[in-house]
Parts: sequence; C-alpha cells; structure tokens
Amino acid sequence: MDLRPELLPPPVNRQRLDELCAEVERIADLLEAAPEVAGEAIAAFNAMTGHDYLALDFAEYHGSRSLEEFAREAARPARPVVADITRDELVEIVRRLLIAAPESGYYLRLLEANVSHPRVSNLVLHPSDHLQGASAEQIVDEALTYRPVAL
Repeated sequence: MDLRPELLPPPVNRQRLDELCAEVERIADLLEAAPEVAGEAIAAFNAMTGHDYLALDFAEYHGSRSLEEFAREAARPARPVVADITRDELVEIVRRLLIAAPESGYYLRLLEANVSHPRVSNLVLHPSDHLQGASAEQIVDEALTYRPVAL
C-alpha cells in the first residue's frame, strides 16, 4: 500500500541537514569541554527543532546511529500527528517497521504519535508472547483496543 504524502518522512534539504549536523557535533563537544554551558545549547536546539533531546542523546548518538541520521530526525517533526489516519494506514506503517524499512525511526514516531497505546512501540519491537509472529493487522488491532483508565 502506498502512503499518502503527509504520512511519508518529509524531505530534509542538504543545507538544513548540514546545519543540524554541525550543531549536534558542537553540543557533543561542549558536553566534553564545558558541560556547564551545554545545557543551554541543548535547550536552544530543542526549541529550534521541537524535540526533547537530553545530554545523553548528544553524547552517545554515535552508538546507535550516524550523525546524519540524528540530524535528519531532528529536522523532522517530533510528534507527527495526522488527525485522520486510518487503520489501513497504521497497518502499512507497522508493516514497514516489521521489515525494518528505511526511515523506520520516522515511522515509529509516526505510530507513537497517532495511537494512544502507551507502549505501542513494544507491540512491534518487543512483542509479548501472544503477539510473537503477529501480523501488522493483529498488532494494530491490539494497539487500537487500548483505552486509558480514567482516574
């Protein structure tokens, strides 16, 4: 299934990517050289990108992704909510996650932003016994059955 444009990862132009790469490296260097001022730089970065990164994200990003992957994530919406997302679209997003398609990080954020289940990523990435080997449809159905408990 093809996803409509608002569900696809938005493109990031080279200039923006380079700017964010430089800022990520600057903050990582600050964390080593002047940790007392790094907090302000991280707060400014988060204000500029709309994300909620922590010092650890800058200090250890290279352990799980490249500098460019981090910058691309930062350039895109932190919580890409699509008000009229359908079950079929959610199924396609989960399918892409299950096959580890390119841009899986974006699709995971998209899923988390559009489903109220508090651990929807675990349903896909670390399924419980009853969801081991489940289809994308079964995972989405499980996620959509979640209802928050009113306190």
